[in-house]
Amino acid sequence: MRTLIVFAIVGFAAQLVDGALGMAYGVTSTSLLLVAGINPATASASVHLAEVGTTLASGAAHWRFGNVDWKLVLKLGVPGAVGAFLGATALSALSTESAAPYMAGILLALGVYILLRFSIRPPRVSAARRSPHGARFLSPLGVVAGFVDASGGGGWGPVATPALLGAGRTAPRTVVGSVDTSEFLVAAAASVGFLIGLGHEVLDPATIGGLLIGGVLAAPLAAWLVTKIPAPVLGTAVGGIIILTNARVVLRTFDAGTVTTVAVYVTVVALWVAAISVAVARLRRTRAEEAEQEPVGAGT
Repeated sequence: MRTLIVFAIVGFAAQLVDGALGMAYGVTSTSLLLVAGINPATASASVHLAEVGTTLASGAAHWRFGNVDWKLVLKLGVPGAVGAFLGATALSALSTESAAPYMAGILLALGVYILLRFSIRPPRVSAARRSPHGARFLSPLGVVAGFVDASGGGGWGPVATPALLGAGRTAPRTVVGSVDTSEFLVAAAASVGFLIGLGHEVLDPATIGGLLIGGVLAAPLAAWLVTKIPAPVLGTAVGGIIILTNARVVLRTFDAGTVTTVAVYVTVVALWVAAISVAVARLRRTRAEEAEQEPVGAGT
């Protein structure tokens, strides 16, 4: 029961972040499962099986709040499912010793990307509620994002969401809602791949059930937060957490000494605090500029 509650808290926190940013459920959950000692393939399989339920709940919530472009969901999600199945098959074939540093490296890189993306170069903003992108752009993006997501234990959101936001042609809430909704197809395909490659015997019901319960409970709140929360600050904070948790695995892989480990942690925390400061300062400056541009009497 205690294990179920712990993983429910992990799932709740991860879904809250994912629903607000359009990314990081898998990255956050898998990082914490690796820290808990679960082997990489089982961790990714558990997360994706839980995501079948959490993404369904998240998609329904985003649909209720008008955040979903269904054409974007299909054009991105179907190729993503193909990539996810291939990624799950590839990870299932790796030994635990080979997979752990591989997965930690991917998660660490994604953490760095998320931190820099939201602190230094926040996504451009558009008001369009329908995506103009076609299959030529979305299909390769979906395949790559799906493969990274399944083989690295996360990455669908960190790869797909910034690519769409960076183009600046679709409203952020539509991008986040559609990417979250399309992730259901990715999670389902990855789960099939893991069940074929690993079998159901290696999976822990308490882990999957906890992640699922926590994620489902957080989904409605996350869908509401996407319209309220300052994404640059949250994204920067989450990026730092992901870097710290996966740096531990990488350092252990290379048998880093105590002095090296402490030096790396201190450096990461210092850069993390600096990045959050930059994100907060940028947000305040942007809000001040918007206030100056607002016509007199507009708020009355």
